[in-house]
Amino acid sequence: MSAADPSGAQLLVVVDPVARRVDGESTRIARDVLCAGAVARIALPGGPEEVARAVARRGRRRIVVIGDDRALLRVVALLHRRRELTETPLAWVPVGALPTVSVARTLGVPLGAVAAARAVLDGEQHRLGLLADEDDGVVLGGLWAPATAAATAAHRHAPARTPAEAAVRTAARTALTLLTGPSSGRHTVPGAGLRLRVEADGEVLADLDRPLGRVSVSAGPDGAAEVVVHAPAASPEPLRVRARTVTLSGPDFRYRADNRVRGPVRTRTWTALPEAWRLTLPRG
Repeated sequence: MSAADPSGAQLLVVVDPVARRVDGESTRIARDVLCAGAVARIALPGGPEEVARAVARRGRRRIVVIGDDRALLRVVALLHRRRELTETPLAWVPVGALPTVSVARTLGVPLGAVAAARAVLDGEQHRLGLLADEDDGVVLGGLWAPATAAATAAHRHAPARTPAEAAVRTAARTALTLLTGPSSGRHTVPGAGLRLRVEADGEVLADLDRPLGRVSVSAGPDGAAEVVVHAPAASPEPLRVRARTVTLSGPDFRYRADNRVRGPVRTRTWTALPEAWRLTLPRG
């Protein structure tokens, strides 16, 4: 779902300190473009507490995050915990090394500072789904277990959005394959021995008595979670279901969510929340 952005002229630009350190030039360019096209208040927080204070004082301004995946996730999680996420418009200018902004690829946010900043000014709001766990953690792109499982060729064969992205992709293909997120392809992890109980809306899809290759979960376009359970060796088709809630449980395990390794945990439940947040994306 998309809509015009009535609050586009009033911005709170939260500039992540990591972005200022690792790519000051892109950060400066993004700020200049945003300030030239809108009334912008610039926040330069030094840490999470200052981010929270800036967000709390935003008034009616639309929040724009300049930074990597973690910077965006920090603001989304904060608003989710405050139960303010649904009605708070957000925008994002990804800044960071390519593997650290992989969520931008999933969401459709431009990777270049100028293109992303212009999309903030000229784009339209879309309501997007996400996955929320029992500890108020959020997942925007997707998750998979075990954390070391490689993503599949789905990302490798996805068309590049720009010529610059196509050039960078060749050099960074290995890192992106490992870090961009869960896949819906047929590839499995040969020889893996993951033992997890996988439940979708209370139905047991896999149990501890049978090893798995990989489990991936992502928020589908209609708000349901898309669950894919792979066998430990190549097989014709993985098991695919759609569900409102998904639970993984078993011996201590780690999982990768939005390019971050989480855990170890023994159980975790995610609930798919449709249209849970609003992000400005390029038109068309």
